[in-house]
Amino acid sequence: MSRENREQYQVVIQAKDMGGQMGGLSGTTTVNITLTDVNNNPPRFPQSTYQFNSPESVPLGTHLGRIKASDPDVGENAEVEYSIAEGDEANVFDVITDKDTQEGIITVKQNLDFENKMLYTLRVDASNTHLDPRFQHLGPFKDTAVVKISVEDIDEPPVFSKMSYLIEVDEDVKEGSIIGQVTAYDPDATNNFIHYSVDRHTDLDRVFSVHAENGSIFTLKPLDRELSPWHNITIIATEINNSKQSSHIPVFIRILDINDHAPEFAMYYETFVCENAKPGQLIQTVSVMDKDDPPRGHKFFFEPVPEFPLNPNFTIVDNKDNTAGIMTRKDGYSRHKMSTYLLPILIFDNDYPIQSSTGTLTIRVCACDHQGNMQSCSAQALALSAGLSTGALVAILLCVIILLVLVVLFASLKRQRKKEPLIISKDDVRDNIVTYNDEGGGEEDTQAFDIGTLRNPEAREDSKLRRDVMPETIFQIRRTVPLWENIDVQDFIHRRLKENDSDPSAPPYDSLATYAYEGNDSIADSLSSLESLTADCNQDYDYLSDWGPRFKKLADMYGGDESDRD
Repeated sequence: MSRENREQYQVVIQAKDMGGQMGGLSGTTTVNITLTDVNNNPPRFPQSTYQFNSPESVPLGTHLGRIKASDPDVGENAEVEYSIAEGDEANVFDVITDKDTQEGIITVKQNLDFENKMLYTLRVDASNTHLDPRFQHLGPFKDTAVVKISVEDIDEPPVFSKMSYLIEVDEDVKEGSIIGQVTAYDPDATNNFIHYSVDRHTDLDRVFSVHAENGSIFTLKPLDRELSPWHNITIIATEINNSKQSSHIPVFIRILDINDHAPEFAMYYETFVCENAKPGQLIQTVSVMDKDDPPRGHKFFFEPVPEFPLNPNFTIVDNKDNTAGIMTRKDGYSRHKMSTYLLPILIFDNDYPIQSSTGTLTIRVCACDHQGNMQSCSAQALALSAGLSTGALVAILLCVIILLVLVVLFASLKRQRKKEPLIISKDDVRDNIVTYNDEGGGEEDTQAFDIGTLRNPEAREDSKLRRDVMPETIFQIRRTVPLWENIDVQDFIHRRLKENDSDPSAPPYDSLATYAYEGNDSIADSLSSLESLTADCNQDYDYLSDWGPRFKKLADMYGGDESDRD
């Protein structure tokens, strides 16, 4: 029986009684028979050869195609496993089994190169995974197919000889020196020429460059390991005939150290020595640092400078561990004689070439207690006095600022103050007198009201007496102290007005200049009526008409009727 040909059968069974003459009784029943599958059929490929094409630049793991072997069995008896027969192609390609479709998938296992090999031929086996020992004698339960893969040529970018480059160079290399080389080639059959360049985004300072034709890397600027111990640049290789085809490669440049820095103090030391110090006391331990990084490690030495090989005050002791101790050399120090000592120390290393420097240690002399604890130093005393002087200066500065503020306030108030006019009334007598001067014509008092007289009162005569009133008592001539320097005119007038008001023998002060500068040949007496004994209404001015036509104006003004004057 073959399940593959017919899976089910129906059998009719009849049961008949054989004892009777008439044939007896009988009965029938139907039996359904189903055949179960066994793995007795091998898988078979529908075709013996498969053909696939693949570009040479496909990524690894790319699916190139599917193949399938058929098995008439069912279930696990029909499960197939695909494999590539042993050979070189097994390292380039791989085949995996799709459990759902029972297909074999051809994948790329290594990079393809059209220039190296254009055609690959594979032998792929399809085998059952579950074999039945009862039928193994029927032959191998597998089948084999030939798979041919053609590699298609494409224009590929240049390929570098390494995945990355590491270059080591001394930091004292001269500018323009070649420090290394990169190489790349065109993998295509055309083998185009390659152009090299530096990706300037990775070398912004333009420290390196590369020869465009041969890939030699050289320096453009001096190198400094202490400033930048590593440089990571990228070199670009581009096909000359096709600039779109380019490749990048990282280049790591390590700068090797050269002993080009001298050792120096690791920090600033504030060193002091007690006045009561004894010889041989350790007052300071100094250490140094060096920017260089020698492969054998640092080793420093300490010595006195050659100019002062024997210091009478202190001793430099090399501790042989890259530190040095400063020891006192004499018994007692006096900060009054010497408040500060400067101790130069020669420091050098043991690398090649030897680098050395001189560090100067400043040592202050301080007062200490019996335990050696510092109490005060000369520098602190100076700082204290400087603090007092600073306080005094601050106080003086504050006083000056206050004075300046007062001066500014006084000046601003003085500018804002509204000055009172010297002449308040529009009927002031001086205006009238000027009018008289213009009307008169014969008087010699044209300079009667020069304001310069008020600003220089010394020009007036010393003694001025009223000529319109007979003094009852002869007063002694007054002598006043000059107050002309740096005095305001208004203040001066007020003072003189007060003096004249308190002196009955003095004329009204506001008409003083008139009396002083009236012409000697004027036939008229004083025209001033300030502080006169009689009021204007009691004065009789009719006599002005007798003085001639030149005084007619005054006669009309003062000698008319009341109605006229109004």
